[in-house]
Amino acid sequence: MAEGRRSLKVGEKVLFGIFGVFVLLAGIGFYFMDAAVQRHPGMFKPTTHYNLSAEGEKGSVIFLHQGCTDCHRAIQDGTNSGLSLDGEGSKRTKQWIYAFLTHPEETYGAKTIDHLDPGEGVAGPPTAASYRTGQAAASYVAALPEDKIRALTAFLSELTADRGSTSAAIPPEAHDAFIDKMVGMWAPDSWKKKYGDVRKKEESQ
Repeated sequence: MAEGRRSLKVGEKVLFGIFGVFVLLAGIGFYFMDAAVQRHPGMFKPTTHYNLSAEGEKGSVIFLHQGCTDCHRAIQDGTNSGLSLDGEGSKRTKQWIYAFLTHPEETYGAKTIDHLDPGEGVAGPPTAASYRTGQAAASYVAALPEDKIRALTAFLSELTADRGSTSAAIPPEAHDAFIDKMVGMWAPDSWKKKYGDVRKKEESQ
């Protein structure tokens, strides 16, 4: 006669009970958090926005499928290996973005990690081999057809951010007296000359 299933020991029952309580609490917590977000949709106010044109839509598809998301993130797609490009349109002009995509190091004014000017890099999308050999994985961008670069430019220029957002170029309007005092006391003169307070420039206009 076949043996029946072994009954659980006391210790096993306790462990399963604890696990069940954790699962139950996690479910209850998720339910109440979701309910709170539904009741107060503004509690996590978005600070980055996009309103894509037809060309910008094309650029978003290229960004997603051309290998850009291997390093960059935009509109919740991609990785954080490189710079996040959300809000890029609030930091750079459309002309600057186009110039960077076509002649990155010349426009940036310095060496970049993965982008190279035309003629210096590989002609195709990044591959596992290019990463292993240390080749500039994004050097193919400058060699893309003109229509793709124009579409990418439109896409990136249409990614905007609210003033004061971590993705924006301009800080909040309000001044923090303590931070201003600390910067005034401890920031080196060379830094102050290089990085002016954009709020003071706005106030003087």
